[in-house]
Amino acid sequence: MNISVILPTYQAEPYLPELLKRLKGQSTPPHEIIVVDSSSTDRTVEIAKHSGAKVLVINKEEFDHGGTRNYAAQEASGEVLAFMTQDALPEGRDFLASLTGPLRDSQVAAVCGRQIARANANVLEQMTREINYPEEMIRKSFGDLKRYGIKLFFFTNVCSAIRRDAFMKLGGFPEPIILNEDMILAAKCILSGYSIVYNPDAGVIHSHDYTLMGQFRRNFDIGVSMRMNDWIFQYTTAEREGRKLVKQQLSRLWRGGHWRWIPRWFAEAAAKYAGYRLGLSYRSLPMRLRRKFSMHAGFWLLHEDKLQSHAYQGRTPSA
Repeated sequence: MNISVILPTYQAEPYLPELLKRLKGQSTPPHEIIVVDSSSTDRTVEIAKHSGAKVLVINKEEFDHGGTRNYAAQEASGEVLAFMTQDALPEGRDFLASLTGPLRDSQVAAVCGRQIARANANVLEQMTREINYPEEMIRKSFGDLKRYGIKLFFFTNVCSAIRRDAFMKLGGFPEPIILNEDMILAAKCILSGYSIVYNPDAGVIHSHDYTLMGQFRRNFDIGVSMRMNDWIFQYTTAEREGRKLVKQQLSRLWRGGHWRWIPRWFAEAAAKYAGYRLGLSYRSLPMRLRRKFSMHAGFWLLHEDKLQSHAYQGRTPSA
């Protein structure tokens, strides 16, 4: 299958040379690499063009997690669309082969891979990656809802692939959307009768080092995206899995002797929960607070008229 790798970028000069080198050195090399750049002021565009990538440039203010990826997908010619982020490095030469292999089953619409924390990631970040990205392959369909709850729709665009025909049939990613475009697309796949697969053999090195305010803002945006697509709550809610995650983290900290990290764990859990709950209630907040609480203030500026009137709401998939 021809693979089109789609890579949104912004100020990606520190990451791009090694990422493009690893992608081009895959045992199953990509048919094309499409870089959609948000008007970087560093050498991102130059590096991408020099490597032979197809480069699309948009205004920074126009970036949308769903719409920008949809735009690049329309320009792609591959049978498979592989989505990545600029700061994720494939772990080995078989990354793309492992990521796209399950798509040979026509019932599988999409696949995501495993995120492995960087060597310098803190204990909490490493544990979160280990819990969310286990070592065993998982195939999920609607019949697994009771078993997985909200995790049925768990998916990541840090490293994912979807058959182009299914992507177009489902209407692509939701837009506009502030975050969680990957989860919403996975839900659309499952509710339309497809299966999705998590393949740990498709690993990328990727983790974050958020401050407490960063955790708050990221989870505020997650709450906003869930409220904007609150049709998903007719199937499940996120709180149960959130509680399960923090309990697993606390247990691992205690058993591993990482006691000095417990105060930080409490602080992060509180920041995440507060951000998420406020995000769910974003419609009752004034616009100035939405911008202040969000990681993506530009989203509110770009769609201010629509969001100010509370007019936007994600559409329920027509399964």
